[in-house]
Amino acid sequence: MRVLLVDDEALALDRLTSFFGDIEGVEVVGRATDGNMALDKIRELLPDLVIMDIQMPGRTGLRAAADIDVEPRPELVFVTAHEHYAPDAFEVDAADYLLKPVRFDRLRQAVERARRRRALRASEDRAAALEAELETVRAGGQAAGDADDGFWIPERHGQRRVPTDSINWIEAARDYVLLHTDLRSHLLRITMAALEERLAGTQLVRVHRSAFVRPDRVEEVKRDGRSLSLVLAGGAEVQVGPSYVAATKAALGLE
Repeated sequence: MRVLLVDDEALALDRLTSFFGDIEGVEVVGRATDGNMALDKIRELLPDLVIMDIQMPGRTGLRAAADIDVEPRPELVFVTAHEHYAPDAFEVDAADYLLKPVRFDRLRQAVERARRRRALRASEDRAAALEAELETVRAGGQAAGDADDGFWIPERHGQRRVPTDSINWIEAARDYVLLHTDLRSHLLRITMAALEERLAGTQLVRVHRSAFVRPDRVEEVKRDGRSLSLVLAGGAEVQVGPSYVAATKAALGLE
């Protein structure tokens, strides 16, 4: 996967470049320091994935994303220190939204999601099958509000339903939560306490005061003394809170 990095801070670009050196199957093909340069590089290099800061001098990352005019469009992952841009980021169909300072495991997860999205879009048959499946789910769904019915995510032109059983894990993002699925992350304004009540009886287990995880997505359990962390399919690593260790072990069937 060919990657273009866009950030007006040299240290941020260096940090991302270093991280990508440890992710298999990717090549950083260029760097840009503002939105105008990013558009020029996208047209010249035709990257598969663009990792782009939002706040930059002149043309912002969001404006640059809206003005991308190449086909196929590259996948987009935004990075920013400000969570309030998240709704706008997902309106331009970003694959993911990472808060600074970017963590390696979250970057790797975002890259894997971008790979999956790109592969899916490359096949019209698979895309059609996915849409048909989503239509079936929508048609057979119950009224919103039931945890099994999933979550309705506000979007600019309406709402998108995210079935609970499509969510791999959830993390708190200040006043919001991020619902992580195989194909993208969805931003929802809800408290963790209210979310825990909504998720009672589902397969998502609270493993930290700021995280829920689906146990069947856990591929590895790391131990560091008395601490536990969970490595999920896709590469995300989620810390288990001290008061959640016993419940997490029970959910995973660990001794």
